[in-house]
Amino acid sequence: MNLRHIFILVLSMFFLSFGLPEKIKKKVFKEIKSTYDVEKFEFSAFKISDTVVKELPSKFETDNFFEIKSADKRIGFAYVAKAPSKTAQFDYLILLDSDLIVKKAKVLIYREEYGGEIGSKRWLRQFIGKTPEDELKYEQDIVAISGATISVRSMTSAVNDVLRSLKMLQSKNIL
Repeated sequence: MNLRHIFILVLSMFFLSFGLPEKIKKKVFKEIKSTYDVEKFEFSAFKISDTVVKELPSKFETDNFFEIKSADKRIGFAYVAKAPSKTAQFDYLILLDSDLIVKKAKVLIYREEYGGEIGSKRWLRQFIGKTPEDELKYEQDIVAISGATISVRSMTSAVNDVLRSLKMLQSKNIL
């Protein structure tokens, strides 16, 4: 086996080592490239002890919170999860810079017939710049969308939970 085959094998093992479904992973990588303006980056699960994870408002598992590095320097984090809509769940992504400021929020897959407007870039821009110190309030900080009330509240709540979790992780010097 030559060096190229070994590299491909190692790279394949790396991509199979975390649990994001292929369709989600492709979307996440595309968003990372455009948001951080990088072509090459390292994407690795950020492990948090089980005892700490149990205290957090959001789920932080080995397959949904990732550190992003480029040229051996941390450029941010990615949080991928599901949130409830009226009858199903939608997948979303939150990209953070290295200071834990939201750089982008994105609905990756929306499975309902109505309410898909929460996936619009314009609506999701409301989350950019938010920090672990922020507490978002529906219809005050976050604009309502007619026909998507449940999804809007769910996304707002999900982002709030992630921000609260990040604040707790900062206070414990984990991040």
